[in-house]
Amino acid sequence: MNLGGHAKPAFQRVAVLLGGESAEREISLRSGTGVLAALQRCGVNAFGFDPAEQPLQALGDASADCAFVALHGRFGEDGTVQGMLELLKIPYTGSGVMASSVAMDKAITKRIWQQAQLPTPDFELLSEGFDADRVVKRLGLPMAIKPVMEGSSLGFTRVDRQSDLAAAYRAARRYDKSVMAEQFVSGREFTCAVLQDASGRPQALPVIEIQAPEGRYDYQNKYFGEATRYLCPAPIDAALTQQIQSLSVDAFETIQCVGWARADLMWDGKNDPMLLEINTSPGMTDHSLVPMAAQAAGISYDELVMRILAQASLKIGVVQ
Repeated sequence: MNLGGHAKPAFQRVAVLLGGESAEREISLRSGTGVLAALQRCGVNAFGFDPAEQPLQALGDASADCAFVALHGRFGEDGTVQGMLELLKIPYTGSGVMASSVAMDKAITKRIWQQAQLPTPDFELLSEGFDADRVVKRLGLPMAIKPVMEGSSLGFTRVDRQSDLAAAYRAARRYDKSVMAEQFVSGREFTCAVLQDASGRPQALPVIEIQAPEGRYDYQNKYFGEATRYLCPAPIDAALTQQIQSLSVDAFETIQCVGWARADLMWDGKNDPMLLEINTSPGMTDHSLVPMAAQAAGISYDELVMRILAQASLKIGVVQ
């Protein structure tokens, strides 16, 4: 797969933003450490910067002229850091303020996809005292209960019995005041990364199939367990591969993502694959899926990092 080459970026000093204050801090530290090492191997003058330990304004004192965003979750992937970087006029990797904030909000993302007629499971926002009978009647069982603005499957519960709905709601509320119930799609789980080439055209990387123990791709199985299997490229026919890749690019463009992202999908074996969410700052750990897909496309970890860095920019008021 030829995604176009990139010259070495002209940035003099690159801050790798890692850690942060979200529930995904531990994963972000691992992602950022990997990115930092890759940049330094490639001869980039890069250093780690943890926004939980010092204010972003200190980037100016550190003479940073670019930020590689390796933060995950709130205060990193949700547009807040991106907005501050815009104010500081420091170019940064990945999507801008609007796309980052939209993609972080699963409900808004799904509404946009629905409006664009992209396939995504039906859902409903829940509030305290919700009518469990009505929710079950609309979405059926099993269903997924999840925080609206959280990643890494934190706070996620599969609910098979109506009597378990209240407990699942409380579990999700520990991570976010906004909780959603989503129609559960049983079947095969896929993820597909999208990476813009040197001309800014988004192209899909090879599709990965995720086979988690008992179908539970939770936080532990994502990052720390060894039982989850990742099949890359996914063992599916060319037509389904193309459909998943096309949907992922459509999801990317509809949200107006920049640089790179990763879409998660489910397929029941009969109907169209269904988009679940899109991540605008995906993991870059040794368990992460974007580096795995890139490797299958002949792109090394170091080259992937450099391609993402090469597209760093300010997004507000700038023609892409």
